[in-house]
Amino acid sequence: MTRFFFVLALGWLLPLGAAQACEISRPVVFAGLDWQSNAFHNEVARFIIEHGYGCATDEIPVSTLPALAGMRRGDIDVTMEVWIDNITEPWTEGVGAGELVALGTNFPDAVQGWYVPRYLVEGDAERGIEAQAPDLHSVFDLPQYVQLFRDPEEPRSGRFYNCILGWSCEVVNTKKLHAYGLEDLYTNFRPGTGAALAAAISSNYRRGRPFLAYYWGPTWVLGRYDLLMLDEPPWDEEIWAEMAAEDWPDQATAYPVTEVVIGANADFAAQVPELITFLAAYETTNALISEALAYIDAHDGADASDAALNFLNTRRDLWSIWMPGEVAARVDAALLTADNE
Repeated sequence: MTRFFFVLALGWLLPLGAAQACEISRPVVFAGLDWQSNAFHNEVARFIIEHGYGCATDEIPVSTLPALAGMRRGDIDVTMEVWIDNITEPWTEGVGAGELVALGTNFPDAVQGWYVPRYLVEGDAERGIEAQAPDLHSVFDLPQYVQLFRDPEEPRSGRFYNCILGWSCEVVNTKKLHAYGLEDLYTNFRPGTGAALAAAISSNYRRGRPFLAYYWGPTWVLGRYDLLMLDEPPWDEEIWAEMAAEDWPDQATAYPVTEVVIGANADFAAQVPELITFLAAYETTNALISEALAYIDAHDGADASDAALNFLNTRRDLWSIWMPGEVAARVDAALLTADNE
């Protein structure tokens, strides 16, 4: 009801039939990367660009390296999640050739680490769970908690839920188990799929059980469950390089916190200064995206479009500052219509 009166009031300020003319005469093309957080960002940005800036939009399903190549050629205009640390060389080449530009930071705090449920350390009065490991804060505390994380198939060992078999993080975590002196104490349990790892965490969490697992964010798992990342030695580039080069390293370090940027084709960026101002201002966080993805998981049949509409309806305080007031007003009007459909 508040939104209705807000939009109605705006109707007295804006000319009837007022519409924004897009800066280009063709659709703005987004990279439809094959993971959920990027899909969420695409839906948010496309809704704003379509209804706030009067532009048509499109999306091309694609994976990371083909998306980068397509953006360099101009087949794709915008990629909402560019993980530069994972594609450093081709990204640098594209920027150096004047084909790519970074518009700004989408989120500065993509994380990876080893997690336990917070109730294990701090308890959860609401669920009637007492803290079983109040002194567990670091990976170096884990030797004293082997039986707490007992592996049902190897009762004398604890169980560590590693990253998905075949992913690079699985190799990194295996090396960390050795470097931290844990490989003889904990079973290195490697799930075959991301769904299997998420299911193990979800099942244990719902039952209030202890578990030790690798995970990353932004993801719906970190949005839905209150997990505590264990401390590791701070990120050190030299130690990380040595760890990567050795089969059985003596030292390890925490994963680096990753900054994820919004990228664009350079020629496209030069043609649309208003859209680029908006995209450069677009900034979220790991926690916010994880909450959006948790919304999808918690609502049957929901998808990235539903999460985007929920975000736009509930976080006007955030997205409205990415654009001029008259653009935000047009987005508000479109949301009112979308909510009534």
